[in-house]
Amino acid sequence: MQFSDNQKALLQYLSDGNFHSGTELAVNLSMTRSAVWKLIHALNALGIEIIALNAKGYRLNAPLELLNLQVIKQALSTDTLALLGRLELHDQMDSTNRYLSELAHTHPEESGVICVAEQQTAGRGRRGRPWVSPFARNIYMSLLWRFEEGPADLSGLSLAIGVAVVRALKQQGVEEVGLKWPNDIYWQNKKLGGILLEVSGESAGPCSAVIGVGLNVNMSQDEAEAIDQEWIDVQGIIGKERVFSRGQLLASMITTLLEVTANYTQDCFSAYVDEWRKYDCMQGRKVDVFIGNKTVTGHIRGIDDGGLLLLETETGEIKHYASGEISFHRP
Repeated sequence: MQFSDNQKALLQYLSDGNFHSGTELAVNLSMTRSAVWKLIHALNALGIEIIALNAKGYRLNAPLELLNLQVIKQALSTDTLALLGRLELHDQMDSTNRYLSELAHTHPEESGVICVAEQQTAGRGRRGRPWVSPFARNIYMSLLWRFEEGPADLSGLSLAIGVAVVRALKQQGVEEVGLKWPNDIYWQNKKLGGILLEVSGESAGPCSAVIGVGLNVNMSQDEAEAIDQEWIDVQGIIGKERVFSRGQLLASMITTLLEVTANYTQDCFSAYVDEWRKYDCMQGRKVDVFIGNKTVTGHIRGIDDGGLLLLETETGEIKHYASGEISFHRP
């Protein structure tokens, strides 16, 4: 879904987080105050909270940065643009992963397509969990890439994508980011983001991968109320005194994700395993690993060269896991 030009213009005026009177907005938008009120009512109905106070006017609950497609493209190198098939920016949609999964089904030849949304209404994490997605606060993006090899060759791709996300964050000055197997981005035991990989195609032939990345950038406590675990956002890491650009971070993520994905069939996970281990935030931690209805308790001993989780059980046995859900024990 795309907002109207008037809705976008109104959001741009309100993006500084200050109060603007109805009269001021009506003059700047060349419309009546009643039309301004209708625009605000429509945006509120879409889940964008706009505060109204008598004698003060209207404001957003906090300043925001709207993404600009042209500015993002201008920040990409020639090499990155050569890998990029298409970049789409949507104001609101249900799920960037779902959108590209449908595209992969209807147009299996498509590759290098990146879909970004300012807001998702049905974003998903692992096991179908909802992903909290307030408008213009975080990064919600998915990449569609066609591989000539079958899905069996992509077993470590989600781990390599984790490395790509950390690289992008470091480029923007966000340090001490960790990776939690198999697809979570952490900072000091708090979740910063997540990765969702969905593969479709032939078991031994061409296939398409949809790589979704959600990253917390600048959320209020009220907006994050539905999150059921400890979380952090980029702004909380770098501090409120530093102005941080969501658009610049997105450009860095597009660059690193395309670079890793385009080279993955050549390098596979062996090119990223040492770097992943450097960012491993689970080493030595006591955890529960959930596989279906089964739970195994033990201590994390890293990953093997193929990206499988190594777990030392309470009997001292080292077990290898290709998938599973991990829950940390409290220190």
